[in-house]
Amino acid sequence: MGHVFTEITLKNVYDTAYALNGYIKEEEVRSMTVQALVDTGASTLFISEEMRLKLGLKIVGKTSIHIANGTSVTCQVTEPVELIWKNRFSPFSAIIIPGSDVTLLGVVPLEALDLTVNPVTQEVVGAHGDEWSFLAMQAFGA
Repeated sequence: MGHVFTEITLKNVYDTAYALNGYIKEEEVRSMTVQALVDTGASTLFISEEMRLKLGLKIVGKTSIHIANGTSVTCQVTEPVELIWKNRFSPFSAIIIPGSDVTLLGVVPLEALDLTVNPVTQEVVGAHGDEWSFLAMQAFGA
């Protein structure tokens, strides 16, 4: 399978909350729409330092990640950013890979948003159709 990209919007979670509560105008919410490379071998959301600055995200910690060539890299972790794909949204911390300008959409956000990659069309689609489906079998004794 080749590279799969999908359009996502990222918003500053705190700006969104301020706008919802009337402290700032909706147009003041820092956001950006980008083409993300879907990487089912990656765990979470990865953004560039430039994106972090434009979104106004603070660094809240560090983590070590293992990249494709097997080396370990220490990366910064941001406060949550709202990730939006069509009608689905959820907050995620993002990881900054030093020197990278690629946005990676990993498996945890894909799962949380009930998304999958269609191998035939090579596009991101809802795992259970257009309806955003939450899986909660354990909570209901299944």
